Amino acid sequence: MAGHSKYKNIMHRKGAQDKKRSAQFSKLSREITVAAKMGMPDPDMNPRLRAAVNAAKAQSVPKDNIQRAIDKAVKGEGDNYEEVRYEGYGPGGVSLIVEALTDNRNRTATNVRTAFAKNGGNLGASGAVSHGFDRLGLIEYSDKAGDEDKVLEAAIEAGADDVESDEEGHAIWTSIETLHPVARELEKTLGEAEAVKLAWKPGIKVDVGEGDAATLFKLIDVLDDDDDVQTVWGNYEVSDEVMEKLA
Repeated sequence: MAGHSKYKNIMHRKGAQDKKRSAQFSKLSREITVAAKMGMPDPDMNPRLRAAVNAAKAQSVPKDNIQRAIDKAVKGEGDNYEEVRYEGYGPGGVSLIVEALTDNRNRTATNVRTAFAKNGGNLGASGAVSHGFDRLGLIEYSDKAGDEDKVLEAAIEAGADDVESDEEGHAIWTSIETLHPVARELEKTLGEAEAVKLAWKPGIKVDVGEGDAATLFKLIDVLDDDDDVQTVWGNYEVSDEVMEKLA
């Protein structure tokens, strides 16, 4: 989102990152358990699990919490979650993709539909907006990893497809197939990434004005506050001027 981070077309504005830590820990732990159940419980042998563990570490999730989540998968404990994707439209004609991990499809669908309906949007059918996005690999580094030239050079050497940098950090884009090999190469020169994940990159972005932006952020915040929702991706662009007015 422009004004926050031009490459992170996801969930929330700056202030909303200070959400309840316990809720964030719960979502990260859920992803770890699901990843461990779907593959080997060893992060070195399971790229998705490794990405989930790294994301948890980046958010300061305690090691005990991470190990507990892996142990749940090994012991076959906990609920069985399935991945569900919802697509819809927000204020200003913005396209949104909502990714969830749920043990109750009906509950999650109802909550997501209600969030859209009460905040200026409407839920669409599967495939309604995803055709306007590319499914890619995304590796994120903070600005501490180095300047734009250093990161660009490292990304080219590692085999990445594209790099987007701003004052807050760097987004390195890859194909789905090369995500984890590129991440491993980048780790040698830039250190451990803040996030390594599959992402939805919009083909065309929509400029959102002040009025629609306020409602859009409310919708995204409501969705993000839902325990089942893992990530919200969008094709919105918000100018620095509008962000300052809403701050």
